[in-house]
Amino acid sequence: MTRRTSIQLFLIDNLIWVLVAVFFLANAVFTPRFASYANIVNILYHSAIMSLLVLGQGLVLINGKLDLSIESILGFAPGIAMLLSMEIMPGIVGPGLAIIITLLIGAALGWFNGFCIANLKINPLLQTLATMIMFRGILLFIFPFSLFPLDPIFRYAGAGRLPGNIPVSIPLILLIFLVLHVVLQHTPFGRRFVSTGGNPRASYVSGINVDRMTVYAYVLAGVLAAIGGLLAAGRQGSISNAMGEGMVLLSFAGALMGGASLHGGKGTPVGMLGGALLLGMFSNSLNLLGVGPSLIYASKGALIFLALLLDRSRGRWRAQLLHREQLNALAITS
Repeated sequence: MTRRTSIQLFLIDNLIWVLVAVFFLANAVFTPRFASYANIVNILYHSAIMSLLVLGQGLVLINGKLDLSIESILGFAPGIAMLLSMEIMPGIVGPGLAIIITLLIGAALGWFNGFCIANLKINPLLQTLATMIMFRGILLFIFPFSLFPLDPIFRYAGAGRLPGNIPVSIPLILLIFLVLHVVLQHTPFGRRFVSTGGNPRASYVSGINVDRMTVYAYVLAGVLAAIGGLLAAGRQGSISNAMGEGMVLLSFAGALMGGASLHGGKGTPVGMLGGALLLGMFSNSLNLLGVGPSLIYASKGALIFLALLLDRSRGRWRAQLLHREQLNALAITS
């Protein structure tokens, strides 16, 4: 393979970071205060929750499925945990235990989705649509009003600050992405996980438990959504029934722009981090430019459309490059 083709393939595989760099540089020039230290921290801080949903959605897409319920899990998991801590068992369930319960609830809800899809063979779209509505409905019933004040321990991940006025959520998110990137890219489990989404039949023939990998994908998505709920609750200092509402479609956009595919078997956590950052920068730049809420809403729809186009185009560009390289090799040998 020629050096030129290798560079082109590298740029296609890391297209999201090219887009992030171009978008950042353009806004640094044309958008006031965009490149300031305070605004960069602000972008990272406000991208934290969405980045977890993007990562969770991306893991499910790598497995060849999708998950509409993560936005409801984001509110449901911390809501039930804090209800136990503050109303039902205040002397037994402290704020530290409530954090653990939040993660366990997220894992349990993800397991339920994964079990129904993998073992009962329910369509992923219909299954997660049903649980999205069900979890949100229960949340609306239990929390007609916000629950507050939350204990400082429970709020720390979402509201705590480190030296330099850096939110605790930023290094926490980076650590989560780093760990999952290492797991998926450099461990046998990660290779089995990715191959299952790319070719389930071949993975099954090679001895991989395909159904178990599907359950793992939904459990991880549930836990990531629950962590996002911890950050959201900590940031606003309360539990509300609207937490996470309307975020699931943008999580698709971030994951697809970050390199995941609707066909499964593609994507890395690092790429999905780029997708989440692009979403955060896009929203931030529109706010700084004073764009109205209606146009911001329409622009988010345009981003989803762009993500779908990129998903379609990346594979075509890669195939064309490899085909051209193959033709050149045949010409040289002949």
